[in-house]
Amino acid sequence: MDVDAGHGAALGRTLSTPPVSIPLISRLRSMLSWPGGDDDPVTTLTRTHRAVHPGADAGMLRRGYLIAENMHRGQMRKSGDPYITHPLAVAQICAELGMDTTTLVAALLHDTVEDTAYTLEALHGDFGPEVTHLVDGVTKFDKAFYGKAAEAETVRKMIVAAGKDVRVLIIKLADRLHNMRTLDARSPASRARIATATLDVLVPLCDRLGIQALKRELDDVVLYHLEPDEYERIDQHVRNRPGWSEYLSSVTGAAHAAIRRGGVKARVTARPRHYYSIWKDTVAGGYAEPFDLPRITVIVDGPETDCYAALGAVHGEWRPVAGRFKDFIASPKNNMYQSLHTTVTGPDGRLVEVLIRTEAMHRCAEYGVATGYRYPKEAARPEVEGLSWLRRVLDWEQDTADAAQFVQSLRCDLADSQIQVFAEGRPVVLPAGSTPVDLAYEISADKGDQCLGATINGRLAPLGSQLDDGDVVEIFCESDGNAGVMNTATHRGPRREWLGFVKSPQAQMQINRWFAEENAPGISIADKVRLGRATIGLTLRKHDRGLASEVPLRRLAEELGYPDLETMLVAVVDRTLEPDTVVEQLIALVDHPD
Repeated sequence: MDVDAGHGAALGRTLSTPPVSIPLISRLRSMLSWPGGDDDPVTTLTRTHRAVHPGADAGMLRRGYLIAENMHRGQMRKSGDPYITHPLAVAQICAELGMDTTTLVAALLHDTVEDTAYTLEALHGDFGPEVTHLVDGVTKFDKAFYGKAAEAETVRKMIVAAGKDVRVLIIKLADRLHNMRTLDARSPASRARIATATLDVLVPLCDRLGIQALKRELDDVVLYHLEPDEYERIDQHVRNRPGWSEYLSSVTGAAHAAIRRGGVKARVTARPRHYYSIWKDTVAGGYAEPFDLPRITVIVDGPETDCYAALGAVHGEWRPVAGRFKDFIASPKNNMYQSLHTTVTGPDGRLVEVLIRTEAMHRCAEYGVATGYRYPKEAARPEVEGLSWLRRVLDWEQDTADAAQFVQSLRCDLADSQIQVFAEGRPVVLPAGSTPVDLAYEISADKGDQCLGATINGRLAPLGSQLDDGDVVEIFCESDGNAGVMNTATHRGPRREWLGFVKSPQAQMQINRWFAEENAPGISIADKVRLGRATIGLTLRKHDRGLASEVPLRRLAEELGYPDLETMLVAVVDRTLEPDTVVEQLIALVDHPD
């Protein structure tokens, strides 16, 4: 390893080590004057990035690339390409989304800590805490040490890291997209496994983040690998649609003229559907041939009230189809998506889908949580208002010791469509099919445990009643003084039968925990890491020493053959490694570095 982990403070008081020279970093800095000709692999990345962010620090990008290239040198992908082509492509995807320089640098370095001798300490010293957090968030746990638990713990770690910075998920999605683009180099079994995992977790995550610019391609490449015959059928359909372009051109022209006559300034464009969307509707409707309605998008140049004026103009031009209107402006989706959807009987009696939105809504529909990074001067970053689902997941993550159970609950949560109901004067997002009990637990654990009854839209309803989108619900609890009103016996907490109808992971976990309190709780790898760190600290205190930096600890982990410090700390908790032994070797390492 050319880059030593030794920059940074050392262990406590007398446990100090002299600074370590880093000749590689000096060499890299001297290379930053590279002219950036046609053979420069960073040129395209820099151009793409500066097209969105003109003042971006190109030198930081180049430094990140050079460190990544040096650390991955000699490594090859299964396709036979040099490994560096992968992080460079991931960074390019992030740049096309319009992400900031910090994200691009983390994308370039996202595999270094996992696959090379580059350490988090070196990364922190070179690029600071933000890049370090992003890279650590997408770094997988080592399968050789963690076994079957590694994959689940990795997903859990990523979600927790995303709770602090959602850019972790954006890098992971870009990483998976490039891997999916190059999946043909893998065996058929690997292709099926990776594509299925992408469909189960990452595609729904992409949808929850609202990044349709990524989701469309992820959808299509998953279809290509899992349903190649169906993909080919849709491809043939898309390539052989006589008169399709001409029809869409006439529809957009007529719609634009009608909207202009209505006094609204807007641009109207064709909005072809991607392959997976066509296939999904074809299967859902049981059609023998691909079902693909013509679709246009109206983007108004004005306030959201102009969207409704444009809707009136379109409905004045063509008859709307009953039951096919949705107002996602008044009731946005939980991933921040806003638009009006309508279907009309267009020219020649053909059905046409019409989407109507403002320019800001259109940007958010394309880029979701990335919108605030792509347009930092025009829009506040939307993570706070758009990631309520992530906050909900993090809430029940803390109550789940078993990582496998957490991931299974996450899959279920992501797989379900969602509804929005209103309770206590605010909207609450729940999985489709949820009941008043799910809602009660979503409000608070105590509310769920004490739930006695509910009204839906002003009428008393059984607790197992399924809620519909837009319902107004009131929950009655014993603590509200409603036991007599509900004619219910003394409350004794949740009922086991609730497990037969609750839908949300939060409700399931809380109810199960109520009935399993006598069982010793499990402990997650993250908990073991925290406990191991505390154990080492207490053991050091017995020797009148203190821990001021983890650099020597990480060196010791490497000397003892562990892939990282976290794995060594888990070994301490599992007692496969005695804390006294660790501390004695740690003191010897620092006091006698030679």
